[in-house]
Amino acid sequence: MYSSQVIGSKDTIKLDNGSEVHYINFDNAATTPPFKTVIKDIVDFSPNYSSVHRGSGYKSVISSKVYDEGRNMVLDFVKGNKNYHTVIFLKNTTECINKLSYRLKDSLEDKLVLSTYMEHHSNLLPWKYRFDTDYIDVDKYGRLSMEDLEDKLKKYDGKVGLVTVTGASNVTGYINPIHDMAKICHKYGAKILVDGAQLIPHSNFDMKPVGHPEHIDYLAFSGHKMYAPFGVGALVAPKEIFKEGHSEHIGGGTIDFVSMEDVIWAEPPEKEEAGTPNLMGVVALSSSIKKLEDIGMENIEEYERDLTRYAIEKLKNIPNLILYDDFDIDNKVSIISFNMKGLDHEDLATILGREGGIGVRNGCFCAQPYVQRLLNISDDDMEKYKVDQDLARPGLVRISFGLYNTYDEIYLLYYLLNQIGNNIEYYRKNTKYINI
Repeated sequence: MYSSQVIGSKDTIKLDNGSEVHYINFDNAATTPPFKTVIKDIVDFSPNYSSVHRGSGYKSVISSKVYDEGRNMVLDFVKGNKNYHTVIFLKNTTECINKLSYRLKDSLEDKLVLSTYMEHHSNLLPWKYRFDTDYIDVDKYGRLSMEDLEDKLKKYDGKVGLVTVTGASNVTGYINPIHDMAKICHKYGAKILVDGAQLIPHSNFDMKPVGHPEHIDYLAFSGHKMYAPFGVGALVAPKEIFKEGHSEHIGGGTIDFVSMEDVIWAEPPEKEEAGTPNLMGVVALSSSIKKLEDIGMENIEEYERDLTRYAIEKLKNIPNLILYDDFDIDNKVSIISFNMKGLDHEDLATILGREGGIGVRNGCFCAQPYVQRLLNISDDDMEKYKVDQDLARPGLVRISFGLYNTYDEIYLLYYLLNQIGNNIEYYRKNTKYINI
């Protein structure tokens, strides 16, 4: 439906047998290709590319203005409050969450952080290694347990300072009820961080007004998952938390005054963005936000949901295919994970790529504890994997759709998977990629 909007959506590649096929990219949860308008805006802006907040020349003034306007575009996009929030531009969601975990270390010194079993490592490890942590459980389908969230908040009786949760899982696509969670967190005196990397590109996002019971306190997301190249991430947070202290990265751009005896730090957000900022990344992100808004997030959500519904209806009838999904299409983004009985996940992904020109992801998707839960891997088995690095690691195959993917592409995936599922022994014995 929107394939003409995206770079590379019509590309062909050559398979091992010499035939040329349309390349199907079903790995959008990792990185999306750029919008054509984003590339055009980058090229058009390039003649004015200059230093940000470091010069009085015409191009520097223009560059600084575009960079600062990018913060307002982000706040408008997620319905933040310009008087209350700041936007800090960093490399990606991972760096944003690490930044926040560092800057909250004093205010959460005597508090506990609640994370969940479904988190990407980027929203797990920064908290695990800086704070006392506990984890909200998931049910047998991988959905987050709201009962366990409230039980743990009651159990710790005001000691939980922060609950940190993904807006949508990068493994199952499940959307978490973040506003319901925020209401519960605030009821028990905790704040909430939403890792929006997988949610922001697919759905309308509303931080809700400051003081509202369902207000989202902190938000992080990445441009590279929403059709904007050049590696930029946005951390949306109250200005107040950055007033005291200083960033974990200090240097150029972070100060108002330096002598050999004293330092006066700049105001946020500048004090948190050491060094020359990623201006082109902000240009790309601003352009992608404009394009997403022009298309309409409601339209994107509806189209991708229809793609997901179509895919699941086709895939669930394939012999030997195991879907890790509860089929609640209305409460997930366009991510589906699966395995094929009798084939290793790496082998299956390789067959799809080399025989169908279909790009997928396989493994644990930087969410090993969650995948271990979905696969019911015991602690004893995990110990074996940890000790013996040569053991084949458990994992899944993941497909993830963007707004430019089509029903025809999904049908081709179904056709090849159905062929594999009906001929497992043949593929086990005759596929040259097995154990390559």
